[in-house]
Amino acid sequence: MKHRIHYSLFAGLKLLAIVLILSSCIPQKKIKYLQPAHEDSTNKAVFNKPDYEEYHLSVGDNLYIKIRSLDDNSNNYFNNLGSENTNSGYNDATVYLNSYTIDPTGNIVFPFIGPIKVVNLTLNQTQDLIEKVLADYLKETTIVVKLVNFNITFVGEVKNPGEYKIYQDKINIFEAIAMAGDITEYGNKNEIKLVRVTDTGTALHVIDLTSENILNSPFYYLKPNDVIYVEPLVGKQFAFATFPYALLFSTITTIIVLLTFISK
Repeated sequence: MKHRIHYSLFAGLKLLAIVLILSSCIPQKKIKYLQPAHEDSTNKAVFNKPDYEEYHLSVGDNLYIKIRSLDDNSNNYFNNLGSENTNSGYNDATVYLNSYTIDPTGNIVFPFIGPIKVVNLTLNQTQDLIEKVLADYLKETTIVVKLVNFNITFVGEVKNPGEYKIYQDKINIFEAIAMAGDITEYGNKNEIKLVRVTDTGTALHVIDLTSENILNSPFYYLKPNDVIYVEPLVGKQFAFATFPYALLFSTITTIIVLLTFISK
């Protein structure tokens, strides 16, 4: 009778171990990036470059504008940041406070010139427009226009969630994820939610980072103020990125020893 009980217990422990292993490990398909579209195919070597749509300025955007000409006095008149020799130095707060904000009418108010309508223009178009306006006041000018509020926000299953400032003209989703420390082992890479503000409201896009097709996606490049939400995998609380085999076998061994001791 005891032999049957021991056999049943051992069989039950083995079955429990198998169930835990099969149910608790995260499949590779949910972890790996850029997987081939078909299991029997290999990754492509070259992908068509996704179309990059330049960002069009919106109401509330902040622009850093720097004017350079041969006349130093004119530089000080037109540059919102004033002289470079200022003791306050340059930092994010300084640049933001001295930037030009696009008002509800779509204009920026430029010193000694007045409002200039820049809403819905790209940065290059804005630069050309300001250069054209200033041609009546300055000759041989060089103009720099940058977007101050290029921020990307990560929430959910990333190692370092939060808001990140982007100091380049464009950034792809993998570069941005790397800034946030990568997606955690429990993040659902199959359904990344991208929240993007548009002219008509807020749009929600779902993208799959496990598929190599993301390299052709119109959402490969991010836009200012995009929010990326990484959902947790279903059953996260029961999942293991690396299954604790040592703990499992140690527990089973302890139970067997105890049962053997009790049966004597």
